[in-house]
Amino acid sequence: MKAIVQERYGPPEVLHLAEVDRPPLEPDRVLVRVRAAGVNPADWHAMRADPWFARLIFGLRRPRNPIRGIDFSGTVEEVGSDMTQFEVGDAVFGGRDGALAEYVAAKNVVRKPDALDFAQAGGVAVAGCTALQALRDKGRLHPGQRVLVNGAAGGVGTFAVQIAKALGGHVTGVCSTRNVELVRSLGADEVVDYTATDFRERGESYDLVVDCVGNHSPSSVRRILTKKGTLVLVGGDGRIGGIVAPILLNLVVPQRIVSFIAKIGADDLQALADLASEGKLSVHVDRTYPLEEASEAIRYLETKHVRGKVIVTVA
Repeated sequence: MKAIVQERYGPPEVLHLAEVDRPPLEPDRVLVRVRAAGVNPADWHAMRADPWFARLIFGLRRPRNPIRGIDFSGTVEEVGSDMTQFEVGDAVFGGRDGALAEYVAAKNVVRKPDALDFAQAGGVAVAGCTALQALRDKGRLHPGQRVLVNGAAGGVGTFAVQIAKALGGHVTGVCSTRNVELVRSLGADEVVDYTATDFRERGESYDLVVDCVGNHSPSSVRRILTKKGTLVLVGGDGRIGGIVAPILLNLVVPQRIVSFIAKIGADDLQALADLASEGKLSVHVDRTYPLEEASEAIRYLETKHVRGKVIVTVA
């Protein structure tokens, strides 16, 4: 099969299209013929081994798994003996390392809702699960609470705005001028244009802030929280300080500050599929690229000016 492979760390040029073996099918997995695959910051972190300590995760000298990609959608080609809920031909989406390929063997998959086409469904897993877990699990969002999403037009942010509304929150989205209408169309009650207004200086307070960007220090952002509010950090530049600062702040401030990496699971994927089927969740696709141009897709993602998701079409 064809796949996007890297043998060393570096810029997008290290990625290339190659012929590799199909992944083996284990009893608790399905083999999916990939139709579309989303790209995420995790892909360029793995590509560049940036920050440096990412090598402890991805491999010290070279990537342990040379095939990039996590998000995917497609059709079931083969079914493992333990995956009795699926049949050959089912349209599915999910998350699994090695998704920038013609085939992927995965267990964290669910049926694709009719409300999403393959390109849209191919961009759900990482950003959707991150937003859901940030709001529901880490942020403990309840109906009627005020939530601010910093980076509301990005991959995680576009999901976070919609999921926060679905959970009953009063949502303020922060974005640039060109994205104001997009964020408003996603259901935000208020939109702050950061080029004109610093959201930290508006005199508003929030029960929950989901920071998808990390362009302000946690200590400055937490000042807009209510006394028992929560700041959830899902972005940032990956420096050690961005990990240590929340731990130290939690020792001296009354609010909760949480930094986390989402885990993709079938239950959360199904929750996202249900929201899409109910008309409460859509996926904004910024650009699509063919598989052979996956390096350009990641290069564009690295500009950090993506509106929603960048998708690689495979079949």
